[in-house]
Amino acid sequence: MLNIADTLYDWCLEARPFALATVVHVSGSAPLPPGTALAVNAGGDVVGSVSGGCVEGAVYELCTQLLADGGAPVRARFGYSDDAFAVGLTCGGEIDVLVQRVDPSGLPHLVTALEEVRQGRPAAVVQVVDGPKEVIGRTLSVFGGGSAYDGTLGGSREDRVVAAQARALLRVGRTGLAEVGGDADTCPQRLTLLVHTGAPRPRMLIFGAVDFAAALSRAGRFLGYRVTVCDARPVFAQPGRFPEADEVVVEWPHHYLERTETDRRTAVCVLTHDLKFDVPLLRHALGLRVGYVGAMGSRRTHEQRMGALREAGVSADRLARLHSPIGLDLGARTPEETAVSITAEIIAHTNAGTGLPLSQGTGPIHHRARSPRRRLPQTTHPS
Repeated sequence: MLNIADTLYDWCLEARPFALATVVHVSGSAPLPPGTALAVNAGGDVVGSVSGGCVEGAVYELCTQLLADGGAPVRARFGYSDDAFAVGLTCGGEIDVLVQRVDPSGLPHLVTALEEVRQGRPAAVVQVVDGPKEVIGRTLSVFGGGSAYDGTLGGSREDRVVAAQARALLRVGRTGLAEVGGDADTCPQRLTLLVHTGAPRPRMLIFGAVDFAAALSRAGRFLGYRVTVCDARPVFAQPGRFPEADEVVVEWPHHYLERTETDRRTAVCVLTHDLKFDVPLLRHALGLRVGYVGAMGSRRTHEQRMGALREAGVSADRLARLHSPIGLDLGARTPEETAVSITAEIIAHTNAGTGLPLSQGTGPIHHRARSPRRRLPQTTHPS
């Protein structure tokens, strides 16, 4: 639901009830991941998507019907259909969508969570998507990086267990399913939760204030990163040269990296290809728990750099984490093409993709993690 946080927040401030349709499970080649949502208010306004267009009409009808009759949440399944006039996914996958009515006046914690996300502060909204029917659709929100929570799923013990699960996903900035309960040590009811996380933007740290950095900062900003360009040379590290960067820092790269905040989503891109900058910077970067470390340079530069890093005491395991020369082989020449090459490699690495043309592969296009789930009574559509 956080993909439409801005609009939902506005509706909440206006105390406008709405129907929320959330993707809670996908299998096969489904277009959008769990947590993606569509919402419809009482005036018929719609925001968001659950399928990229394939089944939006049917989901819209479910939403308007639920708003009209005020019924209990309903879970609908949409699968493949080769009938051009049937409701279904043309991509061959399957999605489960939970549709529920939301009255903002009764969920102040949800309003707070939406505001936190809009302001770029960490928050998570936990939604019960499977379990006893009386708790389906209930929500709880976690704030401040997981230090506080509000809302209830039925009891204080359950709430504490659920908040702990949400904190774990919030720490890594990942929306996903979690199973809790079913035993005396946690809570008696077994629940399947969808934890919607709104973490601050991941960071892209670009070292080297060069033309390639300007293009990469534009690409990184487009992909949703908070982009920093850092260079020790003030004549080159000018904010006007990097208008798409969130900040431009004049400092020795390794000193900046030592003092700045990183996490497992951070991408470190070293474009200086100068050993006096590269070696101390990469020695530190390869020891951090960051998502990606890449360094620009020719094959010859790469070999020189690897030798210098070995001499500096960097272990073979850490060197194996280095993407060098940086980027995928796209035949890139210009700074803009090179930026696409680099960001393509970051995306492939982050999502465990092969980097191969889809036309040369087999199997589902979209990689999904499988999660066990119990089944609710469902509305079945052609598949």
